[in-house]
Amino acid sequence: MKVTDFFDALDIGDYLEEHGDLPVYSPIDGAEIARVPTHSPADAADIMDRAEAAFRVWRNVPPPKRGELVRLFGEELRNAKEPLGQLVTAECGKILQEGLGEVQEMIDICDFAVGLSRQLYGLTIASERPGHRMMETWHPLGPVGVISAFNFPVAVWAWNAALAFVCGDPVIWKPSEKTPLTALACQALFERALERFGEVDPAVKQGLSQLLIGDRDLGEILVADKRMPLISATGSCAMGRAVGPVVAARLGRSLLELGGNNAMIVAPSADLDLATRAIVFSAVGTAGQRCTSLRRLIVHEDIRDDLLGRLKRAYQGIRVGSPLETETLVGPLIDGAAFEGMQAALAKAVAEGGTVTGGERLLQDKWPDAFYVQPAIIDMPDQTSVVKDETFAPILYAMTYGDLSEAIAMHNAPAQGLSSCIFTNDLREAEQFMGPAGSDCGLVNVNIGPSGAEIGGAFGGEKDTGGGRESGSDSWRAYMRRATNTINYSRDLPLAQGITFDID
Repeated sequence: MKVTDFFDALDIGDYLEEHGDLPVYSPIDGAEIARVPTHSPADAADIMDRAEAAFRVWRNVPPPKRGELVRLFGEELRNAKEPLGQLVTAECGKILQEGLGEVQEMIDICDFAVGLSRQLYGLTIASERPGHRMMETWHPLGPVGVISAFNFPVAVWAWNAALAFVCGDPVIWKPSEKTPLTALACQALFERALERFGEVDPAVKQGLSQLLIGDRDLGEILVADKRMPLISATGSCAMGRAVGPVVAARLGRSLLELGGNNAMIVAPSADLDLATRAIVFSAVGTAGQRCTSLRRLIVHEDIRDDLLGRLKRAYQGIRVGSPLETETLVGPLIDGAAFEGMQAALAKAVAEGGTVTGGERLLQDKWPDAFYVQPAIIDMPDQTSVVKDETFAPILYAMTYGDLSEAIAMHNAPAQGLSSCIFTNDLREAEQFMGPAGSDCGLVNVNIGPSGAEIGGAFGGEKDTGGGRESGSDSWRAYMRRATNTINYSRDLPLAQGITFDID
């Protein structure tokens, strides 16, 4: 596999440097496919300086004009969807349909952001003082640092960047060290859109969108710098616990989208054909390496045997193989560390009373340096400690319940609170699950799996998932600062709360 072929197909071949110090490996076969130059701490300081300079200019550009740039970027993505989707697949290992779907997410958020550029609304507020008017205005916040993970190497950046650009903010993107090639490709496509945008101030051209490629040390520099009023970080809960306090200590903002130990409750009234399809996609899609992947299955005791029988038969027909082949449904794990983590979780589950079906390594003879696995289903006696820990792999723990309140308590027990779902045809059960005493997650679904959110809604979760919200709804507010304005158009100066303060 030649990375140059992907870049040539994107018509950005000149953007890929031939030599660098960061090796990039494809999880498809474990081979090194490129070496990418990394940035130094001094480079990071210069990058943040350029972002500040760009902000001083870009914040004064009218929002609909900013939206025009994002519209052009969306056009570039439409034209590049096929080769960029293939590059996503080659670099992170998700199947081609998911790689193409990730690029479609980028296109969708660009469309959303273009409309948003004319809808950055504030409120008009009733004043208690006669002859006064109150209102809110929203202003650009400043440079935004985006730290993304390997499993969604381009979409998560786009969720942040498209909104940040229309809100008036430059973006510095630190991609995962495992997936820098897709970041380079996106930056090249954005620069092409910027060229089409027309004459712009040199500061905007140099600093509106920049990459910061390197290891954790560079991310720590970005997180600690006061020039970055917002850090949006996607990754593990451990990463979030490291990022959050550093940003808070300098009184900055953090938008954290962290892990998820997501569950599905399957009630006696559920459509089991529908539930089976949703379970399989949610549990094995992206080889279980989504923050919204289904990890826990909580099934009513009356239908457990029926549903698990269906699932085990469905798992036997799953095609595991190269994600570039159209018949494949499950590609590889990202690397050997992910495989070791999966095997450790399987062993712990057995020690805690579980019975494992699947989980073995596959295709080792063909690709000894890649890590393909058979997705695993584990029958658990109850929700033990291993079930409450998130393992980034295709492991599905199955447990039973008798009463819905018991199922909801099991559902809410883990530390994370990202995505959740219930399969039921009972209206009361659905409303209970969505109500204040139901699911404690940021994403709550009925008769649809936990994996695969649309960009129109705010994406994110509660508890150890970090509380951040990205993408749709009013997530744009995180990238702006709010001003409450009061205008006195009278000839008097009445004070709020009826205070009297007369002077001679």
